Amino acid sequence: MFTVLVTLDVLPERLDEFLTGIRVNSRASRNDEPGCLRFDVYRSLEDPCRFVLHEIYRDQAAFYEQHRSTPHYAVWREVSARCVRPGGHVNSFLTPAFLEDMPELSHVEVER
Repeated sequence: MFTVLVTLDVLPERLDEFLTGIRVNSRASRNDEPGCLRFDVYRSLEDPCRFVLHEIYRDQAAFYEQHRSTPHYAVWREVSARCVRPGGHVNSFLTPAFLEDMPELSHVEVER
């Protein structure tokens, strides 16, 4: 299992465009990519222009090869380039320490 946490600081004047773009990307990722197990979008309570994406993929290939080669990801990259503040994009790559404590995903055959 491969998890990506993405922190994004959005330009206030581009907030509506960002919200539309990330909604399209997250829904297409969940609905059209068999290797995408979760794609949640969170908005900070302290800063309405800060977002965290919580993405879970079956394995690294599902993220790096399948997800990043989709048409919706290419469109998302363009939206992100316009809407995210320069220097306001941080990726963290993770794997669950206790997969057995994630019952909603424990049935999935994954790379560890």
